[in-house]
Amino acid sequence: QVQLVESGGGLVQPGGSLRLSCAASGFTFCSHTMSWYRQAAGKERELVASISSAGGSTNYPDSVKGRFTISRDNAKNTVYLQMSSLKTEDTAVYYCHAVGSWGQGTQVTVSS
Repeated sequence: QVQLVESGGGLVQPGGSLRLSCAASGFTFCSHTMSWYRQAAGKERELVASISSAGGSTNYPDSVKGRFTISRDNAKNTVYLQMSSLKTEDTAVYYCHAVGSWGQGTQVTVSS
C-alpha cells in the first residue's frame, strides 16, 4: 500500500530554515507528481508546493514563493521541501501528498 512518511519538522526561530523530507513507497514514485500541503490550527489545508514526476516543473503559491523550494530524488523515492526565511505564519502541520494519499504530517513551529 501507499506509504508517505514525513520527517524534519521542529521548532525554528523566525528567519530560520528547515528541510522536510517525505519517503514514499507502494507506488511508482518516478511517475507521479508530489506535493506538500500544510494546515495551521483552525485553518484549511493548503498547497505549498508541487513538483512534476521528473522534477522539471514546480508550483508554489505566492505566500511561499521565493522562500520554499521543492525537490525530489527519484532514485531514493524521496521528496524534499527546503524552507527558508521562515515566518511565524508558516507554523503548521506539513503533509506530503501523492496518488490520493497523505502522510501523517510533521509539525513545523516558527517562534522566538
